[in-house]
Amino acid sequence: MMGQSAWALGGIVIVAMLTFYLGWYSSRKAITTPDFLVARRTVRANQNAAAISGEYLSAASFLSVAGLVLKDGADALWYPIGFTAGYLALLLFVAAPLRRSGAYTLPDFAEARLGSTALRRLSTGFVVIIGLMYLVPQFQGAGLTLNAVSSVPAWVGAVVVAAVVMVNVLGGGMRAITVVQAFQYWVKLFAIALPAFVLFAVFFTDQPAKARPLSAAAPPSFTHATEVTVRSPVRLRVAEPVRLSATGAVDGAPANGPVYWGRGLHDVDRGTTLRFPAGASAPVVDGNPPTNALWLHPEAGGARSLFATYSLIFATFLGTMGLPHVLVRFYTNPDGRAARRTTLHVLWLLALFYAFPTVLGALSRLYLPQLLVTGQTDAAVLLLPNTMLPNVVGRLLGAIVAAGAFAAFLSTSSGLVVSLAGVLSTDVLPGRVRDFRVATLIAGSAALLLAVPMTSIDISRSVSLAFAVAASTFCPLLVLGIWWRGLTAAGAAAGMVVGGGLAVAAAVVTSVSSLTGGWASPLLYEPALVSVPVAFLTMVAVSKATSRRLPPDVGRIVLRLHAPDRLGFVKDRDVARFGSPADGRAATDGRHRLLRDRSHR
Repeated sequence: MMGQSAWALGGIVIVAMLTFYLGWYSSRKAITTPDFLVARRTVRANQNAAAISGEYLSAASFLSVAGLVLKDGADALWYPIGFTAGYLALLLFVAAPLRRSGAYTLPDFAEARLGSTALRRLSTGFVVIIGLMYLVPQFQGAGLTLNAVSSVPAWVGAVVVAAVVMVNVLGGGMRAITVVQAFQYWVKLFAIALPAFVLFAVFFTDQPAKARPLSAAAPPSFTHATEVTVRSPVRLRVAEPVRLSATGAVDGAPANGPVYWGRGLHDVDRGTTLRFPAGASAPVVDGNPPTNALWLHPEAGGARSLFATYSLIFATFLGTMGLPHVLVRFYTNPDGRAARRTTLHVLWLLALFYAFPTVLGALSRLYLPQLLVTGQTDAAVLLLPNTMLPNVVGRLLGAIVAAGAFAAFLSTSSGLVVSLAGVLSTDVLPGRVRDFRVATLIAGSAALLLAVPMTSIDISRSVSLAFAVAASTFCPLLVLGIWWRGLTAAGAAAGMVVGGGLAVAAAVVTSVSSLTGGWASPLLYEPALVSVPVAFLTMVAVSKATSRRLPPDVGRIVLRLHAPDRLGFVKDRDVARFGSPADGRAATDGRHRLLRDRSHR
């Protein structure tokens, strides 16, 4: 174990050092507020696509997709499909018009389209909520990674990621992290693709594994004697009787020796150690498919599972259009045409990546059944290489995977911190570079303070709830604001409050439930199927009721959003406040300086 820890920690250190160096190198030319907020709007389409992909492929993508495939099977495939297909909707409806708006942030777009400072403040609040909901799981995932590959406490990983991210963002904002995120996409692709190819080849030479097909009606089984320590109370479903040894508390009674479990449900207390002999059937956490046949069969959970699936589709397909840290990257493109090309490139970059976690999740079903017992399936990608190859090759692959996972946390966290800092600095603070840096410290520290005390979190659930909030707030605001002239500020605000309120309430209830015994209804974990249509309907109904309060210049604004770039209607907002990119070029001599443009002297 110590040898594996050293290899993994070495890979993590290398990625962290390269990230820090690239951030420092890129920050030398960041001198004006537009540099920090939108990288001077000069990022090329292919580079921006790699940066968006690097930012978007978070802990939920690198760790949780494989873990979801491991425990949920065919139903889990909607996650990578939805994460990718969301960019198709963004390409068709939002990307180019959003760039043509000339805004710097989502609240800036809301005010530019509807002329309401109150709506801008409301949008700022939801940007902060979504950003924190997405950022906290990244820090938690970093802790999980370090804890899974070494004996380092989980909070250390969160602190390391927060420190590296804040240093890079403080140094150069969007301009610095663009290069970092583009680099980290390719690191993550390599770190997930190489183990997938190697381990899949190992599987084809492993005759005992091939003798246990995943299509069998039997539950997964242990390939060798396995000891499992339960870190939090679980209720397990046993599909076939199993004999094991337990030390701790099982089914409400002390246990210290042989135990026989018949078919049905069995409770295991925190700290209990279970020892399964080779060939024993693996129980699974209640609610997950107990047999491989059910694991391969979609919608095996009936009407409740069908509701959750459609709700997940709503959240992922539409939530991408409302994620502030994704949308802010489209402000960095030179024009609307480049924004569309960027989105098209992102589609194939994501599709390429998501093929590999699916393979690793299926292999984990064969080789890591113990994770089905504890429910800690997010660790599957980290543990699989050394489990299938307990030698130097497995340790090397494990180090590569750990480094890729850390790159996922760093890149996504960087984008989230920039998004939060940009909104806080322009909407709460005066908007200078100094204010951006203060906002960076506030955003990063707040997320870290929330992440460290939370010892247990389901990364995929947290991220899907963030998608649900985004789909229930900014998605209807953008779609109706871009494509419907009749939207009013009152209608937009009402829809965001109602839809976002429903999604946030569901997130709060499920978070409290997960920490106090899991009493909440499973339907609350996927609220988008209710909250998104309600948000759209509320915006339309209230806008029609307040149709006399349409902005007087709505025709000019809509024309700017839809007119071809070559007609020259696009004009960036807040040039007088922040200065133009040309001001910064004249002020720099290659060294990192504070803001030089005349508007801040």
